[in-house]
Amino acid sequence: MRGSIDGLGSSAPIGMMLPAVFADDDLAQRFVAGLDEVLAPIHNVLDCLDVYFTPSLAPADFTRWLGDWVGAETDGVDGVPLLRAAVAAAARLHRIRGTRQGLAEAIRLAFGVDPEITESGGAAWNARPLGPVPGDRRPRLHVTVTLPDPSPADQHRLESLVAAARPAHMPYTVQVTAAERTPGR
Repeated sequence: MRGSIDGLGSSAPIGMMLPAVFADDDLAQRFVAGLDEVLAPIHNVLDCLDVYFTPSLAPADFTRWLGDWVGAETDGVDGVPLLRAAVAAAARLHRIRGTRQGLAEAIRLAFGVDPEITESGGAAWNARPLGPVPGDRRPRLHVTVTLPDPSPADQHRLESLVAAARPAHMPYTVQVTAAERTPGR
């Protein structure tokens, strides 16, 4: 939440803009100095407005709001760096939504690992008519994510994410597995 900041000076003090008759008036100068203190954070935000719409530079709370505004998948995202990456990638992800690449990128941004995606579809070209149909007859999608320390909430997060980013007609299953730990690490 933006608010007043102790010691923040105004970039445009009102006292300097008053007519000359008030320049030496102590009461008028103290009155507008109070207004300067209230308006200084607003001037500061307006002076840096482009930064607020750059996810890598914006304050974390504003970045989360910006993520809601652009439709970024930020539910359960841990850490500010992953949040910033998810918001920055939102427009690109909307363009490739419903594709294998889009699903993989959304999962990578949410969990920080590459998913294993298996699907039934395929595409092929044949010069002869009535050639073999690629893929399986029944559509299916299976997504596996291997995490170092999975929690029960990760299964729900993955299921919600796949439901939102998959092709609309595709039935799916998800699985979260624990990464194998090697001794000595």
